[in-house]
Amino acid sequence: MRRLLILYGLAMTSAVLLAFLVPLGLLARTLAHDRALDAARQDAQSVAVFAGGATEDAARLEAAVLAVNEGPLTTAVFLPDGSVVGEPGTAPSDAVELAATGRALSAHTAGGVEVLLPVAGPEGVAVVRTFVPDEVLTEGVARSWAVLAGVGAVLLAGTALAGHRIASRISRSVDDLAEVADRLGSGDLNARVEPSGPPEVASVGRVLNGLGARVAGLIADERELVADLSHRLRTPVTALRLDVEMLGDAAERERMTEHVDHLVLAVDDVVRAARNPAHARAVGRCDAAAVVRERAAFWAVLAAEQGRDLLVEAPDRPAVVGVGADALGAALDALVDNVFGHTPDGTAFALLVDADGETVSVVVEDAGPGLASTSLAERGRSGAGSTGIGLDVARRAAEDAGGRLVLAAAAMGGARVALEMPRITTGRPSSTRSASARPGPPSETP
Repeated sequence: MRRLLILYGLAMTSAVLLAFLVPLGLLARTLAHDRALDAARQDAQSVAVFAGGATEDAARLEAAVLAVNEGPLTTAVFLPDGSVVGEPGTAPSDAVELAATGRALSAHTAGGVEVLLPVAGPEGVAVVRTFVPDEVLTEGVARSWAVLAGVGAVLLAGTALAGHRIASRISRSVDDLAEVADRLGSGDLNARVEPSGPPEVASVGRVLNGLGARVAGLIADERELVADLSHRLRTPVTALRLDVEMLGDAAERERMTEHVDHLVLAVDDVVRAARNPAHARAVGRCDAAAVVRERAAFWAVLAAEQGRDLLVEAPDRPAVVGVGADALGAALDALVDNVFGHTPDGTAFALLVDADGETVSVVVEDAGPGLASTSLAERGRSGAGSTGIGLDVARRAAEDAGGRLVLAAAAMGGARVALEMPRITTGRPSSTRSASARPGPPSETP
C-alpha cells in the first residue's frame, strides 16, 4: 500500500511537471532564437546606415562591418555593382537576390539563419546580410533545460519524501486495523485498535472496536445463557437420581443409574463448553469405522423397537480421521436422532463408512421423506420446525477434522448426510472417552 500511494503521488506530480516544464523548455528555445535574430537585425541596421550611398566613404562602411563582425555573428554587404564588403568573393544566395528586390527577410540556410536587409541608394539596392550560426540560435537553451530538469527532479524527490511520510502514516493505521481484525478473527475478542490516520481510517478503527466489543458481549451472553441452562438441569437430574434410587429392581436400578451418570457427564460437558469454547472444539483422532459400529450397536435397540431396519457398513481396517471419538459420536447421535425424530416409525436407515480413498465418508441416510433443502446445515435453520442444532453439530465435527458436511438425496429415497473428512494414515487414534460411553437414548422404548 505504501509503495502504491508513493507511485500515485509521483504519477500526479510527473503529469503536472510535464504540463509546465515542457512548455517552459520550448519557450526558452524560442526566446534564445528570437534573441539571436534581434541581435542580427541590430547589426544589419547599424551597417545599413553606411550602405545606402548617403556617403561616399567606403572606409567607414568597411569599419562598420569589421566592428559588428567582432562578435559571433557575421555581416556582409552586397553592393549594387556586385562587390561584397565583409566577405569578399562570396556569391550571393537566392535569399540575397530576393532581398535585392527590396524585401527584408530571414532565411534558413546551411548551418544557420540569414537576416537580410535591403538598402536603396542612387546606384541601386544594396543588401546587408547578417548570418546567425545554429549554436548562437540555441545559446543558453541547454542550460535552461538543465535547470528545468533539476527543478523537476527536486519536485519529484520532494513528492516522494512527502508521499513516503503520508503513506507511512496511512499504512501504519491500516496495518494496525488489519492486525486487530486478524486477532479478532482468531478469537482474541479483547483486541482493540487505537484509531489513527485520516478521518476515514480512524472511523473504521472505531467501528472495528465497537464490533469487537459487540461480538464479545454477544458471546459472553451466549455462554452465560448456556451455562445457566445447564446448571438448571442439575435440579431435575438430581430428582431423577433420587427416583432411580427408589426402584426396587436392583438390575433396573443399576441400568437407570448408569444412564443418569451419562446424563450428568453430558451436562458437565455443556457447562465446560460454555465456559471454555476451546475445550469444546478440541481436536483429536479416532477410528471412524469403530465409532460407527459402536453407535450403531447403541441405536440398534431403539431401531428394533420402532420396527426400523438398520444397515451398518463399516470396513474392518481402521479409518482414522482428525476428530475425537466423542465429537464424532455426538455428530452421529445428532444425525440419527434427526432420523428418529423426523421420520415415521418403521422407516429404515443406514450408517455407512466409505474409506477407500484419501477421504473418509461417514454417512447417515434414511428412507424417509428427505430434506426440503440442502442449505439446512446451519445453526438455527431446519426444514421440520427444529432448531437445526443437530446438523450444525455434525458440520462442526466435520470441519474440525478438516472436512465438510454434504447433504444430498439418499439411494434409499430419503435424506443423505455425509461427513467427508481427510483420512489420516499415520498415528494412532486417540480419545478422552469412548464413543460408546456417550449418553444416548435408553435401551428401551422411551
